[in-house]
Amino acid sequence: MRARVLTALVAAASLALTACGGGDDKDSGSGTKTELKLYNDKGAWGPYFEEVGKLSQEQIGIGMKPVGYTDEPTYSAFIKASFRTNNKPDLFTWSTGGRLEEIVESGQVAETTDLWKEAVAAGDLSKELESTYTYNGKQYCVPLNISYWVMFYNKKVFDDNGVKPPTTWAELMASADTLKGKGIKPFYHTSVLFSFVWFQQLLIGTDPELYNKLATGEAKYTDPGVVAVMERWKQMIDGGYFSDPGSKEDPAVQLKTGKTAMGIFGTWFNTSMTQQGMKPGQDYGMFVIPTVTPGSGKNTVAFESGPLCSLAKAPDTASSTKYMKWWVQQPAQEKWANSRGDVSANPKVTIPDPGLATIAKAAGDGEYSLANRYFEAAPAPVLTAALDAFGAFMVDTGSYMKQLQNIQKAADEYWKGR
Repeated sequence: MRARVLTALVAAASLALTACGGGDDKDSGSGTKTELKLYNDKGAWGPYFEEVGKLSQEQIGIGMKPVGYTDEPTYSAFIKASFRTNNKPDLFTWSTGGRLEEIVESGQVAETTDLWKEAVAAGDLSKELESTYTYNGKQYCVPLNISYWVMFYNKKVFDDNGVKPPTTWAELMASADTLKGKGIKPFYHTSVLFSFVWFQQLLIGTDPELYNKLATGEAKYTDPGVVAVMERWKQMIDGGYFSDPGSKEDPAVQLKTGKTAMGIFGTWFNTSMTQQGMKPGQDYGMFVIPTVTPGSGKNTVAFESGPLCSLAKAPDTASSTKYMKWWVQQPAQEKWANSRGDVSANPKVTIPDPGLATIAKAAGDGEYSLANRYFEAAPAPVLTAALDAFGAFMVDTGSYMKQLQNIQKAADEYWKGR
């Protein structure tokens, strides 16, 4: 069934590309395009992309029109289908880690090594971030965004119930108990796409080294430390600490209404909260999640950096490259990051939101250990199996060993050929 669905998605994407693709190859490399289409899986960010597109038209003579999707599987199929047609996107968003490696190895993505060298030398990108975009010693794509995964919370719910942002895991769970006793679900979680979030958080908060070893195949999903994390997660779900994982209600709405008190998200979620009319620091706040294991050292914070990419055979490679060079510079990043209320990959950008600024500065100063977000850290075939497994686990928590075995089967299959 899954194969038939994927085939249908790819077929639909191919038809869509034929109808509305970014152009053909005959103009490749000409540098004559004055408007580029940026295909993305962030449909809700359309207005912010449009703002940047207006600025780029003013500053470099190349506008940008976003073509946004809200369904990630359909979007992924759409982009992959473009590899086999003459109608290709000028620019597109993707994710780093295994999924980017997959399309780099297929020879489809334009190399950006020279761009990175220039941007690092100019102070527009950090050397530390470069490794996230490096494969076999070369760079591909540039950062679309960078986000740290922290806990967002409803300040009124906290204040009304005498709860404060915690500094230890014990304090976090004590606060959760207080909220649960008042009929409020302490934590948000979902079985769709972001089903990995609590697995990620509990593991980096317990044993970040084990977390990193899973990503490289040096550890197994059936190892005792991973099993212990699943058992803790099971206890929390069975104990009623989480919202309905199958709910279609916007998580920002759940937090705004106080139906749910807290949720783990990338700092990009700031945009979702402000779109609901909530004010940072007044209606909601955010805090770095304490380690689960006391005395285990620095808090480990998951981070993500989503890429902005161009194809090796883009409709106009010169214009696409020119746009990406401009994208990482301070004027573009000031507009892009601050319009959405998020941090920037460009260290020169000033962040006006004090909560975000504090987290970004602390992370930049080394106060936290950083772990690559699971969605990027896991190899693509393993990620696919894991997302399904974690979603199934939320429905039937007693199946956790079966689900871990399913993920490990995918991991064994992937790593045996490496």
